[in-house]
Amino acid sequence: MIAEPSPAPDTGPKDNDGQEATAPASAVQNGGCVKTPSNLTPKGRRKVREQYENIRKKNISRKRASQPESSEDEVEEMVEAVTLFEVVSLGKRAMQSVVDDWIEAYKEDRDLALLDLINFFIQCSGCQGLVTAEMYQSLHSSDILKKMIEKFDEETGLQYKKIMARPWILTVTWPMELEDEGYPLVKAGPHWKKFKANFCEFTAVLIQQCQYSILYDGYLMNTITSLLSGLTGSVVRAFRHTSTFAALKLVTALVSVIQNLDVSIHKAQQLYEVEKNRTPEGETGPRLDELDRKRKECQQKPVEIENMMNALFRGTFVRRYRDVIPEIRIVCIEEMGSWLKLYPNMFLNDTYLKYVGWMLYDKQAEVRLKCLQGLRGLYERKELVFKMGLFNTRFKSRIVSMTTDKEPEVAVEAMKLVMLMVLHCENTVSSEECEAMYHFVYATYRPLAVVAGELLCKRLFCLPPGEEETPQFKKKNKFVYSLRRLKKLITFFLSHGFHKHVTYLVDSLWDWEDGLLRDWECLTNLLRDKPMRKEEAFTDAQESVLVEIIAAAVRQTAEGHPPVGRGGRKALTAKEKRAQMEDRIRMTERFIIVLPELLAKYSSDTEKVTNFLQIPQYYNLNMYVAGHLEKYLNALLKEVKELVHRHTDLNVLEACSKVYSILCNQQFAFYPVVTEALHQLIDEVAKDFSQLLDDFFQEEEGSGVSEEHIFRMSCALKKLTAFHNAHDLTNWHIGDRTLKILNFEKENGGLPAETLIPALQCSYFALLWKLELATEALVAETPPSQEAISELQEQMTCFRLICESYLNHHNKDVNEKAFILLCDLLIVLSHQGVDEDEDFSLLKFLPDHDLQSRMIEFVKDHVFGENRNITDISLPGSSREQTDLQSDSQLSYFSWGSKTVTSEENIVGEPSPPAEDTALRMAESPEAEALPGEQAEDPEDIDVLDTDEGNL
Repeated sequence: MIAEPSPAPDTGPKDNDGQEATAPASAVQNGGCVKTPSNLTPKGRRKVREQYENIRKKNISRKRASQPESSEDEVEEMVEAVTLFEVVSLGKRAMQSVVDDWIEAYKEDRDLALLDLINFFIQCSGCQGLVTAEMYQSLHSSDILKKMIEKFDEETGLQYKKIMARPWILTVTWPMELEDEGYPLVKAGPHWKKFKANFCEFTAVLIQQCQYSILYDGYLMNTITSLLSGLTGSVVRAFRHTSTFAALKLVTALVSVIQNLDVSIHKAQQLYEVEKNRTPEGETGPRLDELDRKRKECQQKPVEIENMMNALFRGTFVRRYRDVIPEIRIVCIEEMGSWLKLYPNMFLNDTYLKYVGWMLYDKQAEVRLKCLQGLRGLYERKELVFKMGLFNTRFKSRIVSMTTDKEPEVAVEAMKLVMLMVLHCENTVSSEECEAMYHFVYATYRPLAVVAGELLCKRLFCLPPGEEETPQFKKKNKFVYSLRRLKKLITFFLSHGFHKHVTYLVDSLWDWEDGLLRDWECLTNLLRDKPMRKEEAFTDAQESVLVEIIAAAVRQTAEGHPPVGRGGRKALTAKEKRAQMEDRIRMTERFIIVLPELLAKYSSDTEKVTNFLQIPQYYNLNMYVAGHLEKYLNALLKEVKELVHRHTDLNVLEACSKVYSILCNQQFAFYPVVTEALHQLIDEVAKDFSQLLDDFFQEEEGSGVSEEHIFRMSCALKKLTAFHNAHDLTNWHIGDRTLKILNFEKENGGLPAETLIPALQCSYFALLWKLELATEALVAETPPSQEAISELQEQMTCFRLICESYLNHHNKDVNEKAFILLCDLLIVLSHQGVDEDEDFSLLKFLPDHDLQSRMIEFVKDHVFGENRNITDISLPGSSREQTDLQSDSQLSYFSWGSKTVTSEENIVGEPSPPAEDTALRMAESPEAEALPGEQAEDPEDIDVLDTDEGNL
């Protein structure tokens, strides 16, 4: 940006000789500050601009001449880094040496050095214009306030800012088109990110190095405080943001200085006491007087530093913590949080805490997040919690309500803070509020659920004071210890009844349960062994939950990623993958041995057996051969076979079919054993079904068949249907037999839905397997014969016509099943066959107008019918089947995207209490500001508000 001169007002005060007090000549020449009269023409201003450029070139030449001979790179660096801003921006030199050079310059000519520092802060705001200084002698001059204005020069396109920086009035000149989005603190890119870090380092090193010399001279800090306080009142966002950022970083640096002073004061006091004890009573010496002087000097320094911090705090933070720009509010709250933690003796009181409490209601999520992070740093230290009593009373309810914030990151931070309040502040969070926090273990946002799981573990598994169990007791009585904790967890799950999925509870507790859910020996022994005492026994409901916990823990161990609805798979490091592999091997070794026994013990319990049968899919199947555990494979196959013969529940049958499907893997040596066992089972069930079906048709076309006979036939058909889903049963010709049943019902009727639904499904599976075999043959360039294609087309046509006729079946479940299968079949057939393949083009089928009309009418009648009862619609999540659909639907209560909320509304739809009602003042103080949301009364506060964004 082109540097422009600033017109200097002619109303400045005069010194005793009647001459205007101005900056020294050295400041004008070397500091880049040019003072010009206000009535210059544009031509005169151009001359001043040229003068400024000449002065800058002379400065560069003088700096190069004063340095010894060096390499070309060093010369280039010296040419580039002329001002403090350029040095900090380039970051090529050690910051401490830069500050030391500036301190030496300050000692030689403090006015010149201060003007360099002032120009540094102005340039950090993105302003490349000029700063001119006009000194004044009287603080009572009536013209001073008139100079503290911003005005525009339409003729030259310049804007002027008058700033009081004692003992000067500064005039900053910059083009009117200076964009707020273009100043260094908000620019994107690695260079400006590094500049921001260098800027913070510069302010910290400046205060650190000045603490031994010029920090307490009463001139440096007064000038800087006056300058930054003046800039915070600017309507220009760049000035406001940069000055606030710099002032708050200076306060943080002063906090570090005052912390070091505590050590110095302690040492000085010790030296004084030692010397005083050596000196005879009533006498003094030069050394004792010197030590006493140093002691008093050290004791006085913290008072002076606190005055500096108070001046910066009142001049910047108090005026800008509610600025309309979120970035300014963020930096205010972020620095406040560090002050509270670093120097609680001064800041940890209601006078400062109230600002953090008020900003908990900010409409910007990042501001609320910084408030919670700052508070968490306080509640983590037990020695500071006792000072938070009044704050807890005023703002505890707001913090608890923020666990349902619409921004997930804010909700997670609020949950962490509530957990610290529960653990470190007794009786602050009520039992009812804790119970509400526990429910978040079922949240879809996993970070929130994990924090809730941590809170649940620490509250649920902890014992009252004085009853804690020693590590020796835990190791010696491991079984009893685990039993107690598991019972507490199961009781929590059953008593709340808030959710039906254990999978999400296990995932939430996975990182905090201290190995309880991965102690496979203990978990299985609780089910295998009989309890020694009656009170240790599990009820049937508790056993069911324990089995679900085991199944969920096995899945978590094998897969290593959250369940459906809690994000995708996370990338594991090599160490994590190795640990997961080892855990999976230990799990496999244990369950290969105990699973057959558990299946035999609970063979009559459908729910438990279904969960147990989910475990083999997570095995490391190599362990059967590597561990010489083939005998347990035979035991497993035997128990699964017994379950197939014993059960008719579709969930159990499908789980058994899946076990066979997993074990039928050709890459393992036990593949022939499993295949033979599967074929034997199918032979038995198919033979039984064929016999029952033949008897059915022999008894006068079914007219004399008993209900028991039909029931047995339906059970056998269910088993075949469950296995036909995962296995190719074409060799048993099951589809041909089921088509006979469907045709019989079509012509005669009278069969129950329990028989027709599996017959429809089994016929559909048979057609799909035949189509799959034909497709594979075509890919292998061995196309099936024309007779095989014609036979397949005939079977598909027959099944399609059956489904069409069943659309009018009197049983609702049957006609809905027929409609679904017909839709699936039409989708499959619409993609089969291409023009250049004459054989497969015969299988392609598109529904005619009549069929389309019938299907549309079916949808109208069964979905949009006026007489359809809403309770007929089966809701997902009505059972405990752990399917993906249920996982998604049942967790919708805590879904972050399930409801659109306003900026002041909680996720559950309850609006946050207004700031005027809840964010009460915590302490009466002269500098107390209006609450966020109240109308600003200070005209300077009104000036900083953008008209398009409005006041906070």
